[in-house]
Amino acid sequence: MQIAWTLRRVFFLATSGIVIVGVVNTLRAQAPATDTTRPAFDVGSVKPNLSSAVASARFPMGPGDAYVPGSLFSATNQPLIVYLRFAYKLGQSDLLGLPAWVYNDRFDIEARAQGNPTKDQMRLMMQSLLADRFKLITYTKKQTKPVFNLVLAKAGKTGPQLQAHSENGSCSTASTPQPQTAAPSDAARAPSSKSGLQLPPIPCGSIGPIPASAPGRGRIVGRRVTVERIAGFLTNPFTGVDRSILDRTGLTGTFDFSLEWSLEPDSAQPLGPQPEDPGPTFLQALQEQLGLKLKSTTGPVNVLVIDHVEQPSPD
Repeated sequence: MQIAWTLRRVFFLATSGIVIVGVVNTLRAQAPATDTTRPAFDVGSVKPNLSSAVASARFPMGPGDAYVPGSLFSATNQPLIVYLRFAYKLGQSDLLGLPAWVYNDRFDIEARAQGNPTKDQMRLMMQSLLADRFKLITYTKKQTKPVFNLVLAKAGKTGPQLQAHSENGSCSTASTPQPQTAAPSDAARAPSSKSGLQLPPIPCGSIGPIPASAPGRGRIVGRRVTVERIAGFLTNPFTGVDRSILDRTGLTGTFDFSLEWSLEPDSAQPLGPQPEDPGPTFLQALQEQLGLKLKSTTGPVNVLVIDHVEQPSPD
């Protein structure tokens, strides 16, 4: 009989950020039941990948809307955590308490559906596949937790680095924003009230980090994203915000934005030379560049609980 980890791993859904609220690890021998109410792929294959090949996917697997329509889902050399984040529309925070293989073991998944499902329909079908092949059990519940409300700093006015997306604006065909480790480019000049909004080529519907204008700074950008998406992404170890952020700006439609701030020094590392211009703190940048601020409060938060997961049996 296969003994699998059972995990009571609780975290906030990506629509309101991800914050750890509890972990309990136990052992369970019985297999969980499969939820037959969700849509499912017609056929699907899950295979371990032991190669050193670069991970790839047919379309971006983050919580964004960037997508290549079609009936085929195909991703190679990806850890299970990536498939979990795709299926449940989760952000990038580490989900502590899951077994190490969820992060380290890599899998190829190829599956085909009928018709031309949307990206969110693909997510639901991936949930069914994970329940079937990885014996995944999850449930959701609503809790009242400390949160931040994201509000306008000045009524009716956004900052210079948050602009309504123009439908005439071009969108990149690249699958993801530039990696954070890339060298700074002309597009990485520090955002300010004078520079105007300048974005590198990134797909519409995407949000993520790019190289900042100077060492010791962080920068995130997005194109054609809702403020709700921005709020969800700001709950992130990269920004230092560890609570869910709820959009209370009243802003509708989609926006392009750029946000750059001075990173907090790592207390575990020796303090090196400090830049002459360290830049604004995260909260200062949020207000000066985007015209937004955070208000501490409590509110209802949807919570996803991962109760059980185990390694798949071979195809």
